[in-house]
Amino acid sequence: MNNNDVMRSLRYAMDISDTAIAQIIKLSGGNTEKSDIINMMKKEEEDGYLPCDDILLSYFLDGLIIQKRGPKPADSDGGKPADPRLDNNVILKKLRVAFVLKEEDIEAIMALAAFSVSKPEISAIFRKHGHKNYRPCGDQFLRYFLKGLALKLRSAN
Repeated sequence: MNNNDVMRSLRYAMDISDTAIAQIIKLSGGNTEKSDIINMMKKEEEDGYLPCDDILLSYFLDGLIIQKRGPKPADSDGGKPADPRLDNNVILKKLRVAFVLKEEDIEAIMALAAFSVSKPEISAIFRKHGHKNYRPCGDQFLRYFLKGLALKLRSAN
């Protein structure tokens, strides 16, 4: 899934401003301008569109974890994202940590988006790469998760 789509979906789900996104990125040691975030929220065909790279999205997701759960007790990574290479599994894992979600919560979020998923399917996505039951998280799964998360968070407000 496109990093810009993930950022747009999370911005909508959490109902936050561009300034808030910049502040979340700064929590994890990243730095970006509000104008860059505005350009990242644009569609690809719009003038001024700026692609969001894996490192910036990782800073945002790590900052989201810090905002929601607090900083790590012993942060020894020097302010750099733990894994600058993102795939859908890593994005989903970071969101799971940030929003303190259990398998039942993820199942309920997916149900809100009218997407049926079983607990074994969910646990397979959270396995380590290389595990015999590991399953890559597809774009469709992540899209439905973000849609369900938006429905959950926006209905809570």
